[in-house]
Amino acid sequence: MTDATNAKATRNAVFLVLVASLGYFVDIYDLVIFSIVRVDSLRAIGIPEIALKPQGVYVINIQMFGLLLGGLIWGIIGDKFGRIRVLFGSILLYSIANFVNGLVHDINTYAIVRFIAGIGLAGELGAGITLVSETLSKEKRGYGTMIVAVIGLFGAVAAAQVAHLGWRNAYFVGGGLGIVLLLLRLGTFESGMYKNVAESNVSKGNVLMLFNDRKRFLKYLYCILIGAPLWYVVGVLITQAKEFGTALGAPQELKAGAGIMYSYIGIAIGDIFAGLLAQVTKSRKITMLVFLLLSIVSVSAYLSTKGITSEQFIWLSFFMGCTVGYWATFVTIAAEQFGTNLRSTVTTTVPNFVRGALIPINTAFDFFAKKHGMISGGYIMMGILTVIALFSLSQLKETFSKDLNYVEIS
Repeated sequence: MTDATNAKATRNAVFLVLVASLGYFVDIYDLVIFSIVRVDSLRAIGIPEIALKPQGVYVINIQMFGLLLGGLIWGIIGDKFGRIRVLFGSILLYSIANFVNGLVHDINTYAIVRFIAGIGLAGELGAGITLVSETLSKEKRGYGTMIVAVIGLFGAVAAAQVAHLGWRNAYFVGGGLGIVLLLLRLGTFESGMYKNVAESNVSKGNVLMLFNDRKRFLKYLYCILIGAPLWYVVGVLITQAKEFGTALGAPQELKAGAGIMYSYIGIAIGDIFAGLLAQVTKSRKITMLVFLLLSIVSVSAYLSTKGITSEQFIWLSFFMGCTVGYWATFVTIAAEQFGTNLRSTVTTTVPNFVRGALIPINTAFDFFAKKHGMISGGYIMMGILTVIALFSLSQLKETFSKDLNYVEIS
């Protein structure tokens, strides 16, 4: 291979990582924007104060269901027709939904549009991580996915800042970001691994293959379960800051928007350390273990801070974010566990199923909170999810140095 060819390959890889990173940036922006503007937007469309929490849970659950469905749709499309088509189709649907979202005036329309945005959003991270994992060498793909996560997670910071312009404008900006990203993607290219599989007769994107083999199904399930504690921290402990603040005796109302912004800054920093730790130890499993254990410490610190102030909440949100900063590592593990003909389906559905798991997590947490109170319920839910995640992690094989150029046999 000539120097010119090597230079071109390097430029293509850098551009691909940049596109995937910005895609995840938009992904995170939209994913957290409702949590940030939840109270203001629901009040603006006439939801009474007493109904803010249940109606907010209703909307976010509908959005998460859209992510679940979208993850399945885009994952199959990515394996059957190529990763690039997912990058274009998902961002276009997302952009349209966000422009419409800025025009809603009732709770049901709000929920429906969030559902559509969720479907569109679902393809972003999975397609990006799949392309990066298949394009970069096994020695460098960990760095690539780390960069995607770090840049992407600052979408939460952008969302928190843009929210000051008003909740409707925040959705309009989200739609505009999607259109800009769509234009940028005109220069992207398909992965070589997928091209080789596309030209073969092997079954591609057959979701039934994940369920017709017990060993493969359990591996898929474990990939999902190891990420559940992260989304609980962001989707419940921080998103319901107002309610947790009341339970902890906060002297003033805690703002979820600030907590989410600082938690995602923490997650971005955590992702850097997780990526570096994985490279040093050459083990993604050890990295996940360390961060899962640290997350117990940070959540315990949050739930035990009586009379929590807004400043303490911000620092604790940052601390919790750092300790659950294993998102890139978790998604990379999923991508590395399966063959090229199923990789997009798995890598797209796994993170979205983790996000969608917020639906049963919300239900379970509400049950424990009503029976034992917000604080005890918070401890119980975190304990259950962490034990499940640790067991699931123990059942997965180490994939740090695994060659990804293979297929799953039906």
